[in-house]
Amino acid sequence: MENRGLDPVPDAERTGRVRTLFPTWVTANMTVLLLTVGAGLTVFNGLNLWQVLVVAVVAPVVAFGLVGFVSIAGKRGGAPGMALSRAVFGQRGNLFPGALLWVARWGWETANAVTGSYALLAVLDLLFGVHVTHTLVLVTLTAFVAASFLVSGLGIRALTLSSRLSACLFGAASLLVLVHLAGATAWREVLGRPPGPAALMIAGIGTLAAGGISWVPSAPDFARYLPRAASGRAMVAAAVGGALVTVLPMVMMGAVMAVDSPDLAVTEDPVAFIGELLPRWISVPYLLTALAGMVLINAMSMYSAGFTAQTLGFVVPRAWAVGVNAAISLLLGGVLTMVATSFIGTFTSFLTLLGVAFSAWIGVFGVDLLRGRAYDPVALLDTSHRSAYWYADGFSRPAMGAWGTALVVGLLLTEVEWFTGPLASTWVGRHGLGWAATILVAAGVYALLPRPTERLAAEPEGF
Repeated sequence: MENRGLDPVPDAERTGRVRTLFPTWVTANMTVLLLTVGAGLTVFNGLNLWQVLVVAVVAPVVAFGLVGFVSIAGKRGGAPGMALSRAVFGQRGNLFPGALLWVARWGWETANAVTGSYALLAVLDLLFGVHVTHTLVLVTLTAFVAASFLVSGLGIRALTLSSRLSACLFGAASLLVLVHLAGATAWREVLGRPPGPAALMIAGIGTLAAGGISWVPSAPDFARYLPRAASGRAMVAAAVGGALVTVLPMVMMGAVMAVDSPDLAVTEDPVAFIGELLPRWISVPYLLTALAGMVLINAMSMYSAGFTAQTLGFVVPRAWAVGVNAAISLLLGGVLTMVATSFIGTFTSFLTLLGVAFSAWIGVFGVDLLRGRAYDPVALLDTSHRSAYWYADGFSRPAMGAWGTALVVGLLLTEVEWFTGPLASTWVGRHGLGWAATILVAAGVYALLPRPTERLAAEPEGF
């Protein structure tokens, strides 16, 4: 079990390898919802196969290029992302983006846990003909959250080993699906579809990339055991490559399936729908490996959320901090399953708005990283007024100002079920690029403002 929390990893313990990041980011994208996204690109956006290919390549390259870039902070500072964020926003200022990112994190975990519980029910139905009941949904939800908690509670080594195994199994199962589709698809109809509007292709890139950037603040968490000499370029390549080998085939498979089965784009239960589309000897192993991937996605998210909880003042060991997130996820998941018909849309809209917080943080943190930030391990853990990262009353005013400005811009460009920003009808808003604009505004404003002075920069380390 990993016992280290926010404290930076000493150089002597940094024995990780960059190649371990590849299966980590493969696993982070192992969700059957990507099939639904691919189907939506064909059904709703009207894109042909070649346009979907462009979307499925560009979106993960952009999103996980950012993931790989921010992961470099992990090898520099040896600490989790939200602990390193203290150096940027100040010890008190970091509480504001930390709180929003924490809420967004357990919100996504809740939605994923509910999807995972229904995935397990779909597999049980395929294998044993089990009928869904409300009690059974709660039982599978509990099992899903418990499995996620177990892996994330054990820590980085368990996550790394599990990711490596699941990536291999999922790759083999996906190969079975691809072979089946190659022989069962009416390729003349698929390849003969006319191209859709370029604007909708851009919107597809924006939508697909927006999901990937939610992993950016977590990137240092999985890179902090790498030695300082690890190649930054290799880290970016591992993140982009891991995303591509998962996102590309799954989105393409969804687009191909949707030609004959357009309902895949609108189904509320894509897992059960896929089970009906594929022969049982393919669907069962595929759904089982996908289910394992969804458990690990939740485990990775809980792992990062545990660190975020510690930065917010939960003075408990890392595993207990993870448990806080697991309990919240289970509680909200139970509520969501009971009122899903009326609440799911509102809940998703709520999470979409919180997603703006990821983008605002990325812009500020990314510019700070480009400025060559070196992290003081003592100051990161010192939350008192003596910390080098105390700045002005605990706040970095330039960072907070840039972050707040970008948040406002992001909200103005956002449209969800119960909220429409005044700028949502602009070209940027219509094309789902509000997250990109938020990053650029945060980065631009922060780059123009002077860098705050570290209060104890001249004092000996450990003062």
